[in-house]
Amino acid sequence: MNESFGFDIAVVGGGIVGLASAYKITLAHPDISIAVLEKEDRVAAHQTGRNSGVIHSGLYYQPGSNKAKTCAEGRKELLTFAKRHRIPYDICGKVVVATHERERANLEKILQNGLENEIEGLEEIGPDRIKEIEPACEGIAAIWVPSTGIIDFAKVAEKLADLVEKKNKGNRVLTSHKVTGFDRHDFYTEVRTDQGSIDAKYVVNCAGLQCDRVARLDNVEPDMRIVPFRGDYYELTEEARGKVKGLIYPVPDPALPFLGVHFTRMIAGGVECGPNAVFSFKREGYGKTDFSLSDTLDALSYPGLWRMFLKYWKSGLGEYARAFSRKLFLRQLQRLVPSLADSDIKPCRAGVRAQALERNGKLIDDFRIERQANSIHVLNAPSPAATASLAIGDYVNKMATKYFKL
Repeated sequence: MNESFGFDIAVVGGGIVGLASAYKITLAHPDISIAVLEKEDRVAAHQTGRNSGVIHSGLYYQPGSNKAKTCAEGRKELLTFAKRHRIPYDICGKVVVATHERERANLEKILQNGLENEIEGLEEIGPDRIKEIEPACEGIAAIWVPSTGIIDFAKVAEKLADLVEKKNKGNRVLTSHKVTGFDRHDFYTEVRTDQGSIDAKYVVNCAGLQCDRVARLDNVEPDMRIVPFRGDYYELTEEARGKVKGLIYPVPDPALPFLGVHFTRMIAGGVECGPNAVFSFKREGYGKTDFSLSDTLDALSYPGLWRMFLKYWKSGLGEYARAFSRKLFLRQLQRLVPSLADSDIKPCRAGVRAQALERNGKLIDDFRIERQANSIHVLNAPSPAATASLAIGDYVNKMATKYFKL
């Protein structure tokens, strides 16, 4: 390609999906030059570095969906990648636990879903086996998922960034470069940032919490809006960590796209509890009272948000109550581990999930990746996107190869 373009491809977003996409493109096309543009001073600053670090098995996802396919493929490739580059991980397994009879039907549906997705080693277990795996957990039935694990996704992203630059001396991962606009020309696009402009023949938008805004800067009007959901975490005190051996999840509400408050043993040590899921008044707001007028007006002016609120108002009120009440949060945790006391937990960090929402109020469940002219836009990549990131990167590379004629 003509080097006068500066870069062949500009990838917007230095999270794990953007970096995995850049990595897969540069593996397939080593002569192509790529710039990854990240507005923060480091990669993986938002969703990638603030999730629970779970390597998902693919248990919950609709058979045949992009989520199911890419999670299965991406999980296996992620483990190979981690071994090769000596990134610590642990396949510790998890239990999905029913604590009431009314949850049995949903537990059975999840099990059948996982079997259709061909997840290895799934097993329906009773109270005695639950106690063998998690002695402090109480439940009437559960699914044992031995293929679930934990990893530090920020470390994966950092390694991807390193490899992108090493694969081609013309590649750059440019932090502190916030994209502010695009100027389309006949044969290239001028990508404007707060550090100046770069030229690229093609653009790949992997901006996560800002992906719909980046699409609109590119004169693409996506038929959705990103709605931010903040998730607050607690962590177990050092004395209480022994109450959780691996991962303990509740049976999720099938009407909601979230998995419920759960226990996660972290790869660096310690056990986190959470997250809840509340509408955030700031797209990158990690404090309970963080507020952005522009983000709030942007969200509240979208008809889909009000339709969603009407549909889920009862669940939403419960989540907000738990967000501001340690007692209610603890009560939710005690459903799974009844022996937990208030002195066993302490406030921890928070994350914000980018969830795409349609105008009719429907939460978009599956990944959504679209092409418009000389750009590709990743418009919905919530969990399990980190687990699936290398497979999503393959998908983006195939689109780029076909439509950009690489």
